[in-house]
Amino acid sequence: MIRKIAGLLALFATLALAGCGYNDLQRQDEGIKAAWSEVLNQYQRRADLVPNLVNTVKGYAAQEEKVLTEVTNARANVAGIKATPELVNDPVAFQKFIKAQGELTGALSRLLVVSENYPQLKSDALFRDLTAQLEGTENRITVSRNRYIKSVQEYNTTVRQFPTNLTAMVFKMDVKPTFTVENEAAISAPPKVDFSKPGAPPSVVPAAPAAPAAPATPPATGTAGDTPKK
Repeated sequence: MIRKIAGLLALFATLALAGCGYNDLQRQDEGIKAAWSEVLNQYQRRADLVPNLVNTVKGYAAQEEKVLTEVTNARANVAGIKATPELVNDPVAFQKFIKAQGELTGALSRLLVVSENYPQLKSDALFRDLTAQLEGTENRITVSRNRYIKSVQEYNTTVRQFPTNLTAMVFKMDVKPTFTVENEAAISAPPKVDFSKPGAPPSVVPAAPAAPAAPATPPATGTAGDTPKK
């Protein structure tokens, strides 16, 4: 008899949890973890390309020390942040990580802009291969980031809706951070960098020589009314 009562209570609890959205919350939470792991995977793939890319550019454009240093430092900042699946549960750490990734995106964009000034670098086979890999990785980052955004949107909606919001409160399942409009704008905005060399001072155009003055008309030898002598 006791076993039957325990079984009925377990069945009732299962149905109650299913009806209040607990299973949906768990399923969506797992979806977020999977989507975030893919975002991290693509970001790591990009970070792995940076050292070879920097060394290749340095071989042709060592004088671009500022841009090369920016890329190296940006990658170091990214590597200094421990990126784990649990990062999505800490909004402050999440935003710090996304900011660091945005800085690396901007630094890489400026590096590619600089490379346009070096035809020999652009024709280098290794450089072409690295930039192709970088472009493909950036596309995969965009795709994985969009999947994460959709997963978080679905989960956060469930967390806020009634009656599943009550279940979320009981089990302490809070909303997850996502990419904000500011993040997207920073990532998508082209770098505003002026790589033009300082212009030379304008040359002074010499003034055209003055035209020679017209010769003066010689005075008349006679006066009006005089008659020539015979």
